[in-house]
Amino acid sequence: MSIKHQNENMLYIILVSCAATIGGFLFGFDSGVINGTYDGLAAAFNTSDLAGGFNIASMLIGCAVGALFAGVLADKLGRKTLLIVASILFIVSAWGSGVAASSLEFVIYRILGGLAVGAASVMAPAYISEIAPARIRGRLTSIQQIAIIFGLFSAFVSNYALAKYAGLSTDILWMGFEAWRWMFWIELIPAVFFFLVLFLIPESPRYLVMNQQTEKAKVVLSELYGTSAAEDLLTEIQDSIETQHKKPSISDLIDKSKGRVRPIVWVGVGLAVFQQLVGINVVFYYGAVLWQAVGFSESDALLINIISAGVSIAACLITIRVIDNLGRKPLLTIGSLGMAMTLGLMVFAFMNSEFDTAANKLVMGELGTLALIAANAYVFFFNLSWGPVMWVMLGEMFPNQIRGSGLAVAGLAQWGANFAIIMLFPLMLAGIGLAGAYGFYTVCAFISIFFVIRYVQETKGRALEDMQG
Repeated sequence: MSIKHQNENMLYIILVSCAATIGGFLFGFDSGVINGTYDGLAAAFNTSDLAGGFNIASMLIGCAVGALFAGVLADKLGRKTLLIVASILFIVSAWGSGVAASSLEFVIYRILGGLAVGAASVMAPAYISEIAPARIRGRLTSIQQIAIIFGLFSAFVSNYALAKYAGLSTDILWMGFEAWRWMFWIELIPAVFFFLVLFLIPESPRYLVMNQQTEKAKVVLSELYGTSAAEDLLTEIQDSIETQHKKPSISDLIDKSKGRVRPIVWVGVGLAVFQQLVGINVVFYYGAVLWQAVGFSESDALLINIISAGVSIAACLITIRVIDNLGRKPLLTIGSLGMAMTLGLMVFAFMNSEFDTAANKLVMGELGTLALIAANAYVFFFNLSWGPVMWVMLGEMFPNQIRGSGLAVAGLAQWGANFAIIMLFPLMLAGIGLAGAYGFYTVCAFISIFFVIRYVQETKGRALEDMQG
């Protein structure tokens, strides 16, 4: 697709993209905030390990449902409208999770938050892909991962500061409420800001064309790319959509001539699932629990989380710099190799440590340093590759006609795998130990190398109208 670069309103494009990625920030914050509340939830609701795992993993049920219906609803209601709905759910969940008086009430509010996270996780990159120029689409969509990690980082810093000020996450902080409740309420600030900012951004021009709102689409394209380029872009989008039937449908994922699911859908599902099977969210959701299990104090464990989030941001910044030059597929391959090696080192450290039965934790000695370095290197490789690149590819790899539906199915698979990994980790920790759990993630990282080489196609520099399903 030819675009007259000199007429682009690049500042406006970047600001609109950044506004959409506030949803990514809340995605990260909502995912990370639970990390510091595990002890508080267990004390408040007197839960078992399995129930505690469900309290943490319950949000992911909402994420799966939110991701599944986000694509379909976005095709009916609009990308912008769905992001506004997500912002409202973020607000309700942040408030409710802090006031919850029972485990059931807490789970309900977390599921509502999960609906918001699921919707934002698939719609923000899709929205950015649909308003960004092809030559920098990877960079702009990668901002989503920066926002997710910055959200995680902010949650970790907030959790650390609140717990340190109160003494422990279970101690009273302000107004008679424990610190862990305030960890959730802090999220109200960015959630309300997201809600307000969304009224200032335009609707996706590709959605407007698909819904016969041609004049509105032309206005948006003119604001983004200039009047002369808008005419050409509008024609190309119309031609792409008119070669297929008007209204997108979930049935479009089936190749009617062959009677089977389109291969591109399976590739999207594979990308989504492998991103979770390497165990990254165990580090982010259970980071404090993990490091306490190997001998660190609660305060030190929360501080380690902050360091890991900082490493993640640095890796994402590198990705933004190179993704549109190096490409998506090379980054995924490098990331898989790096994760397989660093996870293997963690397994080695865990296997060669002694278990203190009385203290119920590993005694690692010097191997603790190896485990810490390997863990942060693993986080670096993930956020150099699978963290941002998976979302970039899901936002751009599907043809216009099936982008919403393809994202819905891939998002469901991603959050379903996330739920399974998070729910099973406490059981794996109790059954086969850290070495066994991380051994599984190592094998999955190794397999992902061959998946990328064999099935993933490069999308660097290709216009969305040129994507084939």
